[in-house]
Amino acid sequence: MKIGIIGQGAIAGYVRAHLAAPHVTLVRPSSLAGGDGLRVASVAELPGDTALMVDCAGHAALSEHGPAILERGIGLITVSLGALADQALHDRLAEAARRGGTQLHLASGAIGALDCLQAARVGGLDAVTYTGRKPPRGWKGSPAEDRLDLDALTEPATHFEGDARQAATRYPKNANVAAAVALAGAGFEATRVRLIADPGVDANIHEVQARGAFGSFSFRIEGVALPDNPRSSALAAMSVVAAIERRRAAITV
Repeated sequence: MKIGIIGQGAIAGYVRAHLAAPHVTLVRPSSLAGGDGLRVASVAELPGDTALMVDCAGHAALSEHGPAILERGIGLITVSLGALADQALHDRLAEAARRGGTQLHLASGAIGALDCLQAARVGGLDAVTYTGRKPPRGWKGSPAEDRLDLDALTEPATHFEGDARQAATRYPKNANVAAAVALAGAGFEATRVRLIADPGVDANIHEVQARGAFGSFSFRIEGVALPDNPRSSALAAMSVVAAIERRRAAITV
C-alpha cells in the first residue's frame, strides 16, 4: 500500500517513522529540498499506485491539495479538521470525494470519545460543550496574545468563548479539537467552546460534555506534546497512524 504524506513537520515526521509501507511525500515546490522517499511537486505527479494520502501540513495544504487528491480517487486522511469550518471548502472536499468515489477521513486528533458523540447524535443532542485548557506557552502565536499577557499570568484566564466555527476560524493552529467535536456531534454553531490559558497546568487538557436522548457524558484527556513541537499533540500524530492501520486491517473497530 503506497502512502503519501503532505507535510514535513513534527506530526508528519512521527507518521513517517511509524509507517511500515513504502511512501511518497507531497510538498510544495518551494519545499522540495531534503527528506526521504519519492518527492513530487503536485498531485498530478503522484504515482498511479498511490493508495492513500495523509495531510499533516495544516489548513492551507488541505485547501490546496485536498480536492485534487480526492478527485483522483485517492483516499485522504487529514488532521486539519478546523479547515472544515470554512463551509465552502467543506463542500468542495465533499464534492471532490463524491466525484472520485473515495473518502476524506478526519483523524480524531488530540481528543477521544468522538465515536460516543457520533452515536449520541443519532438520537439527538441537546448540548455539547468543549473546553480547551493549555499552559500559556501553548497559546503563543494565537489570538490569545491579543487578549492576555501570557507571560505574566498567575491564574487561569479565559481568552475565548463562542461557538466551534468561531473558534476554528480564529484559532486555526489551536482549535482542531473544537472542530472535531463539532463535526462528530451537534455541528459548528451548536457546539459551545471555551479556551483557557492556565499557568497551573503542564499538559494540554481537553474536556467534552454532552447531553441528549442517550443521557449525558463527560470526557477529559490530558495530552502531551510531541518533543519536536510543543504545539503538536502526540495523540494527534498517533491518531493518524491508527487511522492508516484501520485502512489496512482485515478487522477494525
